[in-house]
Amino acid sequence: MQTTMNRIKEVLEEKGIKQTWLAEKLGKSFNMVNSYVQNRQQPRLEVLYKIAEILDVEVKDLLIERKHNAE
Repeated sequence: MQTTMNRIKEVLEEKGIKQTWLAEKLGKSFNMVNSYVQNRQQPRLEVLYKIAEILDVEVKDLLIERKHNAE
């Protein structure tokens, strides 16, 4: 089960930014950015920082906090 989720899709929608524009700014393929947006793949930390910089948000704004339950 995937524990890390991102809010890239929500932030793009809030700002009215297209995935194609983000892909171009990142120097990544649309398919790669789409896999981040759909939470099929998580960007490496340095890529996440670059996305935050491009979108002018804090890195924490791109992440979904999860409560971890003790087993």
